[in-house]
Amino acid sequence: MQALQDDTYRKITALMYSAIGLSFSDSKKPLVSSRLSSRIQRLGLEGFDEYFALISGGQDGGEFQMAVDLLTTNETYFFREPAHYELLERELTASKPRSLAVWSAASSFGDEAYSVAMLLAELEQKGRIGSDWQILGTDISDRVLRSAGDAIYPADRLRHVSPERLRRHCLRGEGDSEGLVQIQPALRRHVRFGQLNLCEAIEGLGPFDVVLLRNVLIYFDPPTKRAVVDRVLTQLRPNGLFFIGTAEGRVPCDTPLKSLTPGAFRKVAG
Repeated sequence: MQALQDDTYRKITALMYSAIGLSFSDSKKPLVSSRLSSRIQRLGLEGFDEYFALISGGQDGGEFQMAVDLLTTNETYFFREPAHYELLERELTASKPRSLAVWSAASSFGDEAYSVAMLLAELEQKGRIGSDWQILGTDISDRVLRSAGDAIYPADRLRHVSPERLRRHCLRGEGDSEGLVQIQPALRRHVRFGQLNLCEAIEGLGPFDVVLLRNVLIYFDPPTKRAVVDRVLTQLRPNGLFFIGTAEGRVPCDTPLKSLTPGAFRKVAG
C-alpha cells in the first residue's frame, strides 16, 4: 500500500480536529499511518486518499467512528497511577460522604471506573462512605464503551489488583474463557457508561463529587485542552476532587483549583 502522503495526512488530521478536537502534530504521522493502514487493507481500499474520502463523506457507515477508535485507544489497566486512589481514599475517609457521584470522563474500556468502584465498595463496607454511590464512565468511542459494559478483561490488565480484591470483586474465566476476568454484578450495578464528546457542550451530567480526566488531554492542542478542562469542571461541585494524568503537567484552565499532589486538585469554592 502506498505510504501516507503529507497532504493526505493533513486532511485526515484536520478532519479529526474539526470534528472532535483531536490534535496530531507532524511527529504523529507514523502513528496515524500504522493505526489506519491495516483497516484500509481490510476494507479493500487502495490507500489513504480513498479512506479519507470515505470517512469525510456523509455516508460512511460508521467508519469515521472506527477511525476515531483506532487513533485514540491507548494502553489502560486497573489502578493506574495508584497515588491517586490512595489520595481519594484518604479524602473520602476524612469527609465520610453519605452519597457520592464520580465521573470517569475518558473511561476507555472501563478499567478506571471499575477500579474506583472496587475502592468505593470497600470504603462502604468499612462504613467510611454511605451506600449511595454511583460512577459514570464516558468516552467518545462506542466500541470501547460496549466492551466496558461487558466488564470482561484479560487478567494481565488487573496485574495491580490485590489477590483479595480479585476474590471479592471478580470472576475468573474457565475453559475457553481461561485468562479472562469479569467484574462481579454487585459492583457493576454501581457503574454505567455513555458516549460523550468532550469538545461539545456538556449538559445534564453533574454535579459530581469526583471527576477523573486522566490521560486524554494529550490528544488536544493547548486551546482545546483549556476549553475541555473548564467545560468538564462545570460539572464538578465546589471542593470536589479533580484528577488528570500525572505526566500531563500543569492543568490548563481558568477554573480556580488547589493542587494536592501531582495530577490531583480540589476545585476552589466560590
